[in-house]
Amino acid sequence: MAEIKHNNKTFYISDEMQAEYPELIKLVLATESMDDEERQYWFDIMPSMNDSQIDRLFNILETERRKLEELEMKYQEEIKSLNEKHLIEWQEFQSRDAKKKIAQAEKEDREENPDDVLKMLNSL
Repeated sequence: MAEIKHNNKTFYISDEMQAEYPELIKLVLATESMDDEERQYWFDIMPSMNDSQIDRLFNILETERRKLEELEMKYQEEIKSLNEKHLIEWQEFQSRDAKKKIAQAEKEDREENPDDVLKMLNSL
């Protein structure tokens, strides 16, 4: 009997199953649709399963893995697109804010009293 540690949990798997179905064991360990008790249950009953049952379990878990991978890729693309959109919006907001500050500073410069400017120059 082999002991396999995964996410701080120890699973017990027969040596025969580990040697014969290493990919299936990886899929069982990696699936998000099982908790640790369910994983151990499947490891416990694998020796009594026939080939078609083993194949069916493998196909189910492999399909799940592939579909989750596809979803992850799709959502990563959507997240990237949203991030790019929001970056552009943020840059436009910053640009408008900077233009307002410049316009305010120019307005203040125009409103400045010419006598004040002369006083500043005279004080130099």
